[in-house]
Amino acid sequence: MGALTDSRKRLTADHRLPIPSFPPPSPPPPSKRPKLAPFPSSLDPSTSASPPPNPTPQIIHAAAAAAASTSNTPGPSSSSTPASSPLPNRRRLPPPPPFKRPIHGPQRVLRAFRFDGPARPHSAGPSWSSPSSPPAPPPRSLGLEQYVELVNSISHPAPPTPNAIPDAAREKEAVPLEVVAIEEDGDERKQQDDEEEVVRGSVVVRRVPLYKELYEASSRKRDAKLKTLEFEVRLAEEGRLGLERLAEVLPQISPKKEEVPEPFVPLTDEDEEIVREALHGRNSRERLAVHEPSNIVITREILQCLNNQEWLNDEVINLYLDLLKERELRQPSKFLRCHFFNTFFYKKLISGGYDYKAVRRWTTKRKLGYSLIECDKIFVPIHKEVHWCLAVINIKDKKFQYLDSLGSMDMKVLRILARYFVDEVKDKSGQQIDALSWKQEGVKNLPLQENGWDCGMFMLKYIDFYSRNMDLIFGQHMRYFRKRTAKEILNLRAE
Repeated sequence: MGALTDSRKRLTADHRLPIPSFPPPSPPPPSKRPKLAPFPSSLDPSTSASPPPNPTPQIIHAAAAAAASTSNTPGPSSSSTPASSPLPNRRRLPPPPPFKRPIHGPQRVLRAFRFDGPARPHSAGPSWSSPSSPPAPPPRSLGLEQYVELVNSISHPAPPTPNAIPDAAREKEAVPLEVVAIEEDGDERKQQDDEEEVVRGSVVVRRVPLYKELYEASSRKRDAKLKTLEFEVRLAEEGRLGLERLAEVLPQISPKKEEVPEPFVPLTDEDEEIVREALHGRNSRERLAVHEPSNIVITREILQCLNNQEWLNDEVINLYLDLLKERELRQPSKFLRCHFFNTFFYKKLISGGYDYKAVRRWTTKRKLGYSLIECDKIFVPIHKEVHWCLAVINIKDKKFQYLDSLGSMDMKVLRILARYFVDEVKDKSGQQIDALSWKQEGVKNLPLQENGWDCGMFMLKYIDFYSRNMDLIFGQHMRYFRKRTAKEILNLRAE
């Protein structure tokens, strides 16, 4: 018995096939139904453009066994059992069926639906395997793009040519199938469900599952370091944008740069040198400027009255007043309309008492080009032997003003000028005005001289600032004003 048992074991071992590298499934019960169906012509691997699905391990195992059985040559065998006899563990390819049957997708549960339809399984027809047979291992998965093409080719047949279909109908009929997830066994099915998505025929691959993205987003919201970093990034971005808008915002939040008033614009080095040479040259009779409209000639000796601690003479004052009138005519919108009497007018008017006829022809319209009644202000220099003062006929404000750099007041001068203005208006225009009722005042809060030689310079600056319609905002700047006046006389142009 022992020898017989050993022989059986050896006999059985001699005819056993080599064990494959993967464990075979449990043998299914016998079934008369065919295991496979032939591919229809539309999906034949030899004619179809899409690659055929990879065979399952069971099919590979059965095909290898069939090839081994057909390739053996007839002859004596070393074993006691013939090679062509089937074994219980060997599977063969099923014979071809007598009629064609429609092919269905691989046996994987596919949750696929249209945008407006419920979910349904992919395979609606009979299964390849028998209901009584155990489930076979899942086949090797196709690529996602190939699988989507396969699903679309089965669910949606190829549409007609684009030229035969209108655009609206083409868009309606060509709505692709949306594959939300593909269920497979174990973790592979969950990963496939999370990472792959098909939206309107385009493949969107999620490298990171959705739950991981949500988890990371929630973690970032709760991470203090990330909050600090995000705040710094946002602050830097706002700072960059702020710098770009700085040019627009800065003038609104910062005080404007104060511009130097025009009467105080400093002289350039070149002007300083020209003035120094003109005032301190050797030839005192040298002509430095000739003003043809007034026929005034300025020599070095005359101009030297603009040196410090010198009294101003008539020629410098009268030429400067003519230059102020020319400045007004160049820029009438910038300056008031004024008339500047010269230093001889008041002396002529009161030369033997009040004499209007002595100065009647000084202000003809043919000579001036305008009437005095049309002016805003009329400036009258007053010379009192060794002191210069200023009287103003302020037609704009209807008053007579007296300005003395020593702070004194002379009402007699204002009454004479009021009488003169009434006679002037009546003679030139035939109008009767009540100028005697206008206010006569001495201007208060004047800049006053603090020495015995700047009265003429103060008088010129009174006229200059009033003609600009400016307040008398200067002080003890007479050194600067002397040089500036010398420069303007040399250039024959008041600034």
